[in-house]
Amino acid sequence: MIVYHASKKGFINDVFNGTIADDIDNAFIVHLGRHTSPNEKLSWKNSMMHMYKVINTPDIPDSSSIAIEYQIPLTSKRIDFIISGMDENQRANIVIIELKQWEQAKLSQKSGVIQTRFQHGERETTHPSYQAWSYAYMLQNYNETICEQNICLSPCAFLHNYPADNIISNSCYAEYIDKAPLFLKSDAGKLQDFIKARIKHGSKEDIVWLIDKGKLRPSKQL
Repeated sequence: MIVYHASKKGFINDVFNGTIADDIDNAFIVHLGRHTSPNEKLSWKNSMMHMYKVINTPDIPDSSSIAIEYQIPLTSKRIDFIISGMDENQRANIVIIELKQWEQAKLSQKSGVIQTRFQHGERETTHPSYQAWSYAYMLQNYNETICEQNICLSPCAFLHNYPADNIISNSCYAEYIDKAPLFLKSDAGKLQDFIKARIKHGSKEDIVWLIDKGKLRPSKQL
C-alpha cells in the first residue's frame, strides 16, 4: 500500500512549503483511517528535510517517483522512503532507504542486531542495513512484477544524525552493510551519488504503482 506518493518535484515542493509531515499524516487518514503519533510526525519533518537536501539536484530527474511509508503487501512492514526511475541503460530501478534519527548505538552479540536508545530507554533492534535489505528481499521474493519486468532493487540506510564510529559500521555487520550500504551524518553526498547512479531518468510507467498492484507469489516456505 502506498501512503504518500509524489514525483520528486512534488516532494521537493511539499518539503519546501513545510507541509510534508501533514501531507503524510493526511495520507494515513485516507489509506489507513487513522492519524499517526506526534513523535512520528516530528520524525518525518526532520528526516524528510535531510532527504530533501539529498535529492534536490538536477542530476536526479524531477519526474522520478517518491513513495513514503510504503507498506509491503501481506505484512505490517513499512518502507520509510523509496525513489524510483530508470538507470542509464533504461532499466527500472527502485532505491529503498531506511531512515533513522539515531545518534549512537551499542554492539550486540546477536547477528544483525544492535542496541540503541528509544523514547522509553535502550533496547535491541535490527541493524538498519539488515532492515533495509530484508524489505528488498521480501519484495524480490513475493512480487511477480519485479521479476517479470527485471526491476532492480537497491536498499540502503541513512542515519542522518549519526557520526562515524566503529559500532554502527562494525565488521560484525559487514554482511548486511554489503547488501544495503550505510550512510551516516557526513555521507549525504555519498547517498546522493548512490541514488544518481541508479536514477538517471523518469519512467513512463510509475514503477512503485506497478509493484503495489503486482501479483504476489506464494512464499518459498509454502
